[in-house]
Amino acid sequence: MSTNSNTGSLNFHRLSLSDMDSVRGVTLSAGRRNCNFTFANLIGWQFWFKTEVCLYQDAVLLRFDLDSRRAYMFCSATPPSAQLLELLCHDASFKGSDLWLMGLEDDYAAHIQQLFPQNAVVTPRRNQYDYLYLRQELAEVKGKNLKAKRNHINKFISEHPDFRYVPLAPGLFDECRALEKQWLSEVGRDDFAYNITTDAEMRAMENVFCHWEQLDMYGGCIYVGDRMAAFTYGSPVTHDTLDVCVEKADRRIDGAFNIINQQFAAHLPEQFVYLNREEDMGLEGLRKSKLSYHPHLLITYNNVEIKCQ
Repeated sequence: MSTNSNTGSLNFHRLSLSDMDSVRGVTLSAGRRNCNFTFANLIGWQFWFKTEVCLYQDAVLLRFDLDSRRAYMFCSATPPSAQLLELLCHDASFKGSDLWLMGLEDDYAAHIQQLFPQNAVVTPRRNQYDYLYLRQELAEVKGKNLKAKRNHINKFISEHPDFRYVPLAPGLFDECRALEKQWLSEVGRDDFAYNITTDAEMRAMENVFCHWEQLDMYGGCIYVGDRMAAFTYGSPVTHDTLDVCVEKADRRIDGAFNIINQQFAAHLPEQFVYLNREEDMGLEGLRKSKLSYHPHLLITYNNVEIKCQ
C-alpha cells in the first residue's frame, strides 16, 4: 500500500486484495462501525466505485469517482487534522472541484466544521444511516418489541420443522447464485441505489465469492428440505462488529428472511457484540423493516463539502 507520513502529497492507487492487511490494520481497531469500511464491501464494489486507497499516518483514505467528481472517505480512531484536509483539498483540485467527503459521522463532521467554519458545508444523509443491532437480541428475539418477529419465526418453524441452518461454504455458491437471480427477477428497479444494476450486484457478490477465505467471511444458509430458502454473509468491520453485507431469501416462503436473520445471529461467534445491517437507501419498505427490529442505534452519516481556496 502507498503510504504518506509527512509528505506534501497523497499517493492513491487502485484498491486490491493485497491492501487488505494494511487497510484492516486501521479499520478493525479504529472503532468506526461504518459498513463502508468493511474490506469485503470495498473489494466487492471496487469495479463500480473505482475505489482507490492511500494510507496516511494512522488513517485509511478512500477515493471514489462519483457523478464525474472525486469523493473521499476517511477512517481513523481520531478526527482528520487540518493538514490532512488541506492535502485532500489539493488532491481534489486536480479534478477542478472542491473537497467532497462522504460518510462522516456527526462527531467528525462537527470537528471539520470547527476547523473550517466559513468553508465547510455539512449535509446529513439519512438514507445512508447504518442500522446497528445487538447480536444477542437478534439471536434470542425476546421481549415485547420483537413479538411480531418471533411470531413469524415460530410460524416458519411450525410449517417447516425439517428446516436446517448450514454454514455458507464455497460448495454452496451455485445455489446462492440461483437464489440471487430469482430474488433479482422479483424486485423492482427502485430497490437499487446509485443507479446500481442487477448485473452489478451479481458481480459484487462474485468478487466476494472468488476471495471468500481471504476476506474472512462468515455466512449461513437456510434449507427447507433439499432447497436453499435463504442465505446471508458478512465480514468484520471492527473487532466487535460484523457487517451483514448480503441477505437474500425466497420471497415465496413466509418467514424466510426472519429465520435467516435470527439463525445467522445465533451461530456467529460471541466476539461480535454488534451487527451492522447497513442502510435503507431511503426505500420505505426497507426502512420500515429495519426499524421494526428496533436497532440499538443508527450510525448517522453526513456529507461535508469544503470549498478549497
